[in-house]
Amino acid sequence: MPTLEWIGKEKVINHHQQVPYRVLEERYTYNAESSENMIIRGDNLDALKALLPRFEGRIKCIYIDPPYNTGNEGWVYNDNVNDPKIRKWLGQVVGREGEDLSRHDKWLCMMYPRLKLLQKLLSDDGVIFISIDDTEYANLKLICDEIFGSNCFVSNISWQRTYSTRNDSKGIPAEVEHLLCYSKQSDWQPNKLPRTAEMDDRYSSPDNDPRPWKAGDASAPGASTHPGMVYAIQQPITGKLLYPPNGRCWTYGQEQMFSIMQGWAEYELRPLDDYEKRVEICGQSDTVPKEICAIMLKKTIAEVMPLTKERYNQGAWPVLYFTSKGKGGIACKRYLEEMGGRIATNYWPYDEVGHTDEAKKELISVFEGNSPFDTPKPSRLIERVLCVAGDNNAIILDSFAGSGTTAHAVLNMNKADGGNRRFILVEMMDYAESITAERVKRVIDGYGEGKNAVEGTGGDFTFYDLGQALLLPDGNLNEEVGVDKIRDYVWYMETRTPYAPVSNENEYYLGGNNGTDYYFYYEKERLTTLNHGFLSTIKQKAEGYLIYADLCTIPDEELKRYNITFKKIPRDIKRL
Repeated sequence: MPTLEWIGKEKVINHHQQVPYRVLEERYTYNAESSENMIIRGDNLDALKALLPRFEGRIKCIYIDPPYNTGNEGWVYNDNVNDPKIRKWLGQVVGREGEDLSRHDKWLCMMYPRLKLLQKLLSDDGVIFISIDDTEYANLKLICDEIFGSNCFVSNISWQRTYSTRNDSKGIPAEVEHLLCYSKQSDWQPNKLPRTAEMDDRYSSPDNDPRPWKAGDASAPGASTHPGMVYAIQQPITGKLLYPPNGRCWTYGQEQMFSIMQGWAEYELRPLDDYEKRVEICGQSDTVPKEICAIMLKKTIAEVMPLTKERYNQGAWPVLYFTSKGKGGIACKRYLEEMGGRIATNYWPYDEVGHTDEAKKELISVFEGNSPFDTPKPSRLIERVLCVAGDNNAIILDSFAGSGTTAHAVLNMNKADGGNRRFILVEMMDYAESITAERVKRVIDGYGEGKNAVEGTGGDFTFYDLGQALLLPDGNLNEEVGVDKIRDYVWYMETRTPYAPVSNENEYYLGGNNGTDYYFYYEKERLTTLNHGFLSTIKQKAEGYLIYADLCTIPDEELKRYNITFKKIPRDIKRL
């Protein structure tokens, strides 16, 4: 598979592993005592690492809108990569094409480790959508192929971002932007979209059937591979023998076709001398049966025809019916109630998902006449993403949260269908609270006045800041983060599952996983020792035990006999 090379690649492909694990510090919860919705203020590389213990493999849908690297965004490269060529970029605003010769290298160095962590956070049935324009699309596609796998590429969706083009535009103006889509597993299938009124209007009931329907084909491709489904059916008004078209076979098996035809007249299965006709339809003779029964009228056409005409005029025909006022070929009813939603294609027009002007007006409405953010996305665009990729209980992550459109979309959808979708937003800029969180508050409470008032969606969120690193550079525990967060981290590093505290008479008990009970024997003010005295406090039986402590005085043979694994604090605590 082709791969992309750039300045600094060899230093950033594993940089996500060198990023220190930092804890999340809760600042406040809005509109509830506690909330599963999260807004995190801080660098998204650190924040994504901080989310791993709780959310690795649990995020159903990720949407990100990273810098497009157009030269007009003023973004700064700030990742602390231990490489002289990269460190000289720190704090520099990335410039325009032709002015900054390393601008694409900086952008790729910024994106690569973040995408690596995002891939870890995705659930097995999860999918990521990335907004981008032509500037970095080709580069982004190559690194996503590398990180997610080219077999997990789903689509390059074209979003019609504008509804009009200026006549004085130079060159070929951009009417669309890209939404690059990758799944965690190669067999991922998108949800279907809701049906439109226009689609449903194509269904009617010309025969007064209580269920609306439209005409469908009674035959299907595959005559050569299904020669047993190629045979004659006698028309009950004209008496003609009807066959599927060349290369096609009847839609249903003969038993079902025979049963349906009884709704028109009394039929029987009777062999016909029509081998050559069936060979012609199948296009081959190797597997065509020499003899196969046709579905034939039991009585003469003269006897059947008037009764069939009467049945036709009666209405509410069987699912297989005859066209041309009952004198034509066989067609099949396709009932509206049996139709699923519509398929999402790779073109999303503005009239369905919104455009940039709509996004600005939406933000102006929320902020009472001001637009505090230059490049918002319309909430309808994110709602389409969630419709295609999520469900009513999905966890949705946006690590380039900007003005908070993703939370807006989640809250809108939860209000509309009573869902329990949850959002996680990450924004590093100073406006994480004044714009991102403030917008979410106003959407929850409602905004606007008079005829422009928008009713609140309800909902809540908790606002977090990135806290200190849990492990210090010298390898010791940072005791200032608190023992609860240390316990969370140790449990995750051992089990790769989120920590859920359990009640136990032993205060150092973390929980059980796959037959092993875990203990974290740790005290901030004193050294702890795994000895017989501590073992006597363990009352719960397990297949095995893993115990963290500062010291251990029990001989290895005895530990082995009781299936105990000792791990030393902090030496044996793994780094994430």
